[in-house]
Amino acid sequence: MSTEEHAERFTVLRPLLFTIAYEILGSASEADDVLQDSYLRWAGVDLATVRDTKSYLARLVTHQALNALRSSSRRREDYVGPWLPEPLLLDERDASADLVLTESVSMAMLVVLETLTPDERAVFVLREVFGFDYGEIATAIGKSIATVRQIGHRARSRVQARRKRFEPVDSAEIERVTQQFMTAAATGDATTLMSLLAPDVVWTADGGGKVLAAVHPVIGAETVAAFLLNQFRKLATEPGNRIDIVNCNNLPAMALYSDDQLLGLYLIEIRDGVITNFYALRNPDKLATASIPRRISR
Repeated sequence: MSTEEHAERFTVLRPLLFTIAYEILGSASEADDVLQDSYLRWAGVDLATVRDTKSYLARLVTHQALNALRSSSRRREDYVGPWLPEPLLLDERDASADLVLTESVSMAMLVVLETLTPDERAVFVLREVFGFDYGEIATAIGKSIATVRQIGHRARSRVQARRKRFEPVDSAEIERVTQQFMTAAATGDATTLMSLLAPDVVWTADGGGKVLAAVHPVIGAETVAAFLLNQFRKLATEPGNRIDIVNCNNLPAMALYSDDQLLGLYLIEIRDGVITNFYALRNPDKLATASIPRRISR
C-alpha cells in the first residue's frame, strides 16, 4: 500500500471534495475538518479494492459531512440572530464560467440549502451540482435508490420554490455598481446610494451574539441606506480601518480590517443593475479561515 499514491489521488481531487463538503455544511472550517478526517480513513484503504477513486472519495466525504451536519444542527437552532454560511474567499482562478458551480456556492443558494434536511441537502448537492448517479448517492447516504429519488424530487421542489431564477451578472456591471456604491457610501451621497439599492433590498448580519450586529434583517432601500451611511460614518472615525474589495462566493465583498485584523466581510448581491442583498459576516469564528483563498471544482 503506497502512502504517496493515497496522497496523490486525494490531492488531485481535493478542490472537488472540499466543494462537496462546503456545500453540504455551509462552513469552510467544518469542511476542512471533514477532509482531514476523510483523508485519515482513506489512508487505510486498500487501493486495489477501489474501482473509481472520485466516486469512492465523494461517498466518503459525503458520509462524513452528513455526520458533521447532523451534529451541528442543534447548535444552529440555538444560534443568536440570523445564521449565515461561512464566506468563501475564492482563488482568482475560480472566477468561473461554470454557471452551475457559480450558483451552487452563491450565498443566496447556500441560505436556501439551509432550509433542507441533511439528507435533502446532500442529495441535491450531489445530484444537481455534481451529477452523481442515484446509485452512488444511495451508497453515500445509506438509503435505497428509490428513497434517494424521492428525496431528490422533494429537495428540487423546495429549492425552486425559495430560490429566484439564477441569472449571471456581467462582470463589468458588478464592478461599476460596486465602485459607485463604495464612493457613495464613503462620501455620504444618499441620493446616489438610494439609486443603487433595490426597493426591497435586505441587509442580513451574522454576529452570532459575539459582536454587535443587527439581530433581525434590515429591509427596504431607505432603511438600509440610512443604516449604511451610519455604519460608514463610524468606520471613518476609527484609526487603522481599511476596506478591501475581494471575491467571496462569486460576489464582490467588502473586507473590513482594523490594521491587519479582519473584522467583517460584507457580500454584495447585484441583480438588474441594483443591489438586492447584503450579507454581513461579523462572527469572529466564521472569519477565522476567511482569509484563505480556496479553489473549488466539480
